[in-house]
Amino acid sequence: MGTARRCAIIENVIIDPQSIPAPVAYRVLTGAIIPRPIGFISSISTAGDVNLAPFSFFNAVCAEPPMVMFATTNRDPAKDTLVNVTETGDFVVNIVSREIAEKMNLTAGDYPRGANEFAIAGLTAVPGDLVRPPRVLESPVNMECKVRQIIQVSSKPWGGHLILGEVVRFHVRDSIIDGDLLIDSAMLDAIGRISGPSYSTIRDRFDMIRPAIDLANLKPAK
Repeated sequence: MGTARRCAIIENVIIDPQSIPAPVAYRVLTGAIIPRPIGFISSISTAGDVNLAPFSFFNAVCAEPPMVMFATTNRDPAKDTLVNVTETGDFVVNIVSREIAEKMNLTAGDYPRGANEFAIAGLTAVPGDLVRPPRVLESPVNMECKVRQIIQVSSKPWGGHLILGEVVRFHVRDSIIDGDLLIDSAMLDAIGRISGPSYSTIRDRFDMIRPAIDLANLKPAK
């Protein structure tokens, strides 16, 4: 008697990005890639005006040297952060903990150029060691960065620029890091962006060990 096999049918919605408006593509993209870490970027203009703005298109790039990236969406006029980092070549990444989430959100408004988001949000500006922009005192981790490359990935209205920066100085709150320089993620309590107005924190954690592959005896899955 033969063995019956039942195969589950998984139905997908097929989406051609060329056939939908850019805001809808953005909605699908940001709804699927979650949670996204937030780069709370402080910068300064050549005139000395400080700026503070959150970016959820942000991540680490490599460790030797330590590099990070964030991306800005095209605006007319251009976003203050993009103008500042282009002109000065410096920025600071400030990690957003749950404790300062509401203050971070206050800086996300479309303020006129020259507005001081530190003052608007009630956050404390502390001078950087190696860069001109100040860092956020209330942030548990600050990364002073030098711009290494700015790439315009798309000139379309929903396109943007990718900013790559080398971390030249870390500032980590003593209470969240041990003698081996391991940061306690629970104590860091960083938030991430989901879709729309939603954010998340780290609550449930689990470990998975990467498998050691024996290539000589590797067999295809059945």
